[in-house]
Amino acid sequence: MTANTTLELKNICKSYSEVDVIRDVSLEVNEGEFIVFVGPSGCGKSTLLRLIAGLDRPTSGDIVLNGEVVNKVPAARRGLSMVFQSYALYPHMSVRKNLSFGLENLHIEKAEIARRITDAANLLQIENLLERRPGQLSGGQRQRVAIGRSIVRKPIIFLFDEPLSNLDAELRMQMRIETSTLHAKLGNTMIYVTHDQIEAMTMADRIVVLRDGKIEQIGRPLELYTAPANKFVAGFIGAPKMNFLKAHINGNEVEAKMGLKFTPELLERPKNQPVTIGIRPESINVALDKPGAITATIENFEQLGAITYIYCRLPSDEMLTVQLTGRPELNQGRQMGVSLSSDAIHLFADDDGRALH
Repeated sequence: MTANTTLELKNICKSYSEVDVIRDVSLEVNEGEFIVFVGPSGCGKSTLLRLIAGLDRPTSGDIVLNGEVVNKVPAARRGLSMVFQSYALYPHMSVRKNLSFGLENLHIEKAEIARRITDAANLLQIENLLERRPGQLSGGQRQRVAIGRSIVRKPIIFLFDEPLSNLDAELRMQMRIETSTLHAKLGNTMIYVTHDQIEAMTMADRIVVLRDGKIEQIGRPLELYTAPANKFVAGFIGAPKMNFLKAHINGNEVEAKMGLKFTPELLERPKNQPVTIGIRPESINVALDKPGAITATIENFEQLGAITYIYCRLPSDEMLTVQLTGRPELNQGRQMGVSLSSDAIHLFADDDGRALH
């Protein structure tokens, strides 16, 4: 554990009866980092957050907070604060009372409570909401109050459990920006759980990708995007998702079912085995008005203004998603040429999905 490490997880496992939910997770979180746990439903990300918070205990392994093993330390004494998906506000209390209630239970002086509430309200711009009750607030305002309740406790680490999932798309985008801005102002360590990889990509200093209770990869957002460790990470990070195409290694050459051949630089030298080619939709070269190396047939498309997504079928009967800039004239059934640059191709082993290229 280094001097600036706030939290360390050492070989954490969590089982319920015979079901392993968290399997040998180790992680170091540095002071002031914004860490995002991301993964599909059931991957264990919320369970891991609850273990950190002290709401559950690990079956084995150690949770080390500021150099102290806190496995048996109750949640209230860990100095952490959690924002839940439901916000968990008291409906019969005013916003001011919701902010002060936890501090009153800790027997903090009234003047200090008032000061903390004023500071949090100014920071979150909810000064005019302090006398309202939660039922009189919008979703975004309730989210700010839930964060404010965490701020007044002055925690070592803020924990967020999918706090934006109940908001509409526009408000989610606004609250992503506000949460990132809040992190920059406060400088506290934050651990944030989401299933939304866009939230992870736009907010995190580092992302922890989880699947089936295990860490698949840890890294900065663009590191995961450009150099995924395996096929799962490659398919989970990025929207639209990466295209995957069947191929085979013959000697030093890769031959794709779609008709492409190339000689990659490989991390290892597997020979004569099936592999999967991965390529991002924006990395595909398109010739709309003339045949290319490969002819694809447009089956559908989405024009979003600045960006167009084309869903086309290859001669190999595989589907390919292409991203173009602008608003080209398109129609279903139209044929176009596509080509793949070997520099933009990822290569994955078929047996375990590990990156080969």
